[in-house]
Amino acid sequence: MALRSRKERIIQTVSFELGGLMIAAPLYALFFDTSSGHSFFLLVCISAVVLIWAPVHNTLFDKLDLHVFHRLASARPHKWRVLHAISLEVSSIALTFPVVLLISEHGALGALAVNIGLTLFYTAYGYLFHLVFDMVRPVQSNMLLPE
Repeated sequence: MALRSRKERIIQTVSFELGGLMIAAPLYALFFDTSSGHSFFLLVCISAVVLIWAPVHNTLFDKLDLHVFHRLASARPHKWRVLHAISLEVSSIALTFPVVLLISEHGALGALAVNIGLTLFYTAYGYLFHLVFDMVRPVQSNMLLPE
């Protein structure tokens, strides 16, 4: 079975999170009129959770795609790319909501609104990031893993 190697998965995940932080932290600070330090700290904490979750999610999604549809991640059609991005973000809401609630000064509804706003941003960003990443670093046929 051909999947991304552990090294490729680490490169993918770290690149995704760093790029997202560089865009989202200044936007959060601007939108909520907070310091860039507070914004960056909150988003780094959220990213720490997602850094653990994303490779697990992406590997499971890639295995599902490979076993059910017999295709590599880099050959994923548009509809499945959208589902991939949405499934990562929706599952991430459940994991990061407590972080937003504890670190930010938002109440439960505000934290949920922030999390949904970040989710919408990261869903679009995730779609574009993975589309570009798969073009720049496609799964190689020599990246065979034992079944």
